Amino acid sequence: MSNYTLRIRRFDPESGAPPHWEDHGVDLEGHKSVLDGILQVKDREDGSIGIRCSCQAAICGSCGVRVNGQAKLACNTKLQDAQEKARDGAIIVEPMGNMPVLKDLIVNMDAVHWKKVQRVVPWLVPEGDPPEREYVVPAETMIDVTQTMACIHCGACVSDCLSMEVDPDFVGPAALAKAYRFVGDPRDSATEERLRDLAEDPHGIYDCTHCFSCVQVCPKGVAPMDQIMRLRRRATRDFEITDPNNGRRHEEAFTKIIEKKGILDERKLLQDSFGAFRPQGGVQLIRSLPTGLRGFARGKITPKKALFHEKLEGMENVKRIYDHAEDHHEEINLYILGEEGEEE
Repeated sequence: MSNYTLRIRRFDPESGAPPHWEDHGVDLEGHKSVLDGILQVKDREDGSIGIRCSCQAAICGSCGVRVNGQAKLACNTKLQDAQEKARDGAIIVEPMGNMPVLKDLIVNMDAVHWKKVQRVVPWLVPEGDPPEREYVVPAETMIDVTQTMACIHCGACVSDCLSMEVDPDFVGPAALAKAYRFVGDPRDSATEERLRDLAEDPHGIYDCTHCFSCVQVCPKGVAPMDQIMRLRRRATRDFEITDPNNGRRHEEAFTKIIEKKGILDERKLLQDSFGAFRPQGGVQLIRSLPTGLRGFARGKITPKKALFHEKLEGMENVKRIYDHAEDHHEEINLYILGEEGEEE
């Protein structure tokens, strides 16, 4: 009797047949990987199963698949762990999302992932003529980009990005994390140009919806969403870039409302984000009226809430937090220090 059952999604575009599922039993111990199971099935039962793999050590990033609905490296996922999350006893294995399928578990990384990485100019743009030898910078100045440098381009974050599902033109978490690798590099001379480009692009840094999916699935702890937030902070704080996507105005409106009232006033947030006295902002507010009317119809907005918004009790504590934050702009890189870094 097999120890585990893999339910593998099969699809061959050249055959003309629709996708289908196949169950295969594997005789392996629980500490073995899902990739080990797939390779056993490929070796013993069906050599036509398509799977891309190489190092089998979570370094090359080529064996990315979805296991039980979540993007993972097949070589870095134990069968016993996958079994715990299996819904009906079978471990579901399917190709990653947001990328076209070439065959079975193999997706076209060039069509989406690598195309978007190229979009962000993934190379250093130094100032002046290159030196005779390598660029030398103090080691501590590179700490900020060490986390993004850990990316192995497996595509897991791209696969599970909810923003890309809605907007396929979104630059994406992997590419934007790569962008920060150079924005944070002290040797790069195109920092402002990079930030302005990505802030003004309607599918750039402000297209991220903070769903945390990329943070959860990244096998190397790169936390792409964190890098996107860093890009936003650098764009607004260091270069005061005002983007046509209302990203900066939305950020400033959000923080000012919380500072003043201690709780979010969504009515005022919409108004301040668009800018009621801007011609374009007025048009956007008018377009948002149906959303507000639906809120009234469903009881989420009342006339009292629309006209008045009470402050939160204990506003002095909120003010103290803001004052402290204003004096502490430095970011602690937990990827390097660890959560106990300060105590050590």
